[in-house]
Amino acid sequence: MGDAFSLPIAEIAALLGEGKLKARALAEQAIANHERFGSRLMAYSQWAPEHARKCADAADAAFAVGSRAGSLQGIPTSIKDLFAVAGFPTYAGSPRRLPAKFEIDGPVVANLRAQLATVMGKTHMVEFAFGGTGQNAHYGSPRNPWDATAHRSPGGSSSGAGVSLCEGSALLAFGTDTAASVRLPAAMTGNAGLKLTKGRWSTEGIVPLSFTLDTPGILARSMADAAFSFAALDPDHGDGFAFLRGVPTGIDGIRIGIADPWFWEGCENGIGDIVRRAIDSLATPARL
Repeated sequence: MGDAFSLPIAEIAALLGEGKLKARALAEQAIANHERFGSRLMAYSQWAPEHARKCADAADAAFAVGSRAGSLQGIPTSIKDLFAVAGFPTYAGSPRRLPAKFEIDGPVVANLRAQLATVMGKTHMVEFAFGGTGQNAHYGSPRNPWDATAHRSPGGSSSGAGVSLCEGSALLAFGTDTAASVRLPAAMTGNAGLKLTKGRWSTEGIVPLSFTLDTPGILARSMADAAFSFAALDPDHGDGFAFLRGVPTGIDGIRIGIADPWFWEGCENGIGDIVRRAIDSLATPARL
């Protein structure tokens, strides 16, 4: 198999299930992609290649006997260090290891691991998720991969999540979002970010910032990848393939809401004009 990372997650998952791609080979490609950048991009606070290999081998063993644990089986995934992950300490971007209760899988991580996804490690974040630029006073800030010369912000607080996608060490990244901590790093690294409705997914096993606003979230390289992954993890769906089969192939009948004028006042650097052109493009029927 060539560069599997160039394919959508749905296609990669299908190839894994058909035996045309091995989870171990995919993990090795993810490891090689990370090592190509060394530690310069700082995506991970806990990089775990040997753990990833074990995860991938378990996924392959299940595939070999015809067992499908879930749509994300064998998919390389990074996890923000705000999540409790069994076998990993949790620091939440702080210099101190948190209590043992934050080393027990919560429902979201348990779901991911039950599907035999390949966990690549835990990603850097703003200390206790309180900040949007990605800066951490103890560890520094991951570099935005889009500028090889200047150290630009990757967004936060899930600062390493988007970077892990850009460097090719993960196909799916777990983040959390209280006040844009998934959406900011997604936007600033050119990825797709999904903040869920409060209460849709459990926050158990996630270090809290705001009990009224915290939500788990995911980042992916595209909206198609985000949709597949969301459906694979969501209790109301549970199958990325079935979800995609039900997605409309056209946009007939879709209505798009446009925010009130207040949202357009004071936009800088022509942002308002760019967004209006994008809206006009969406409203114009596609011409072949």
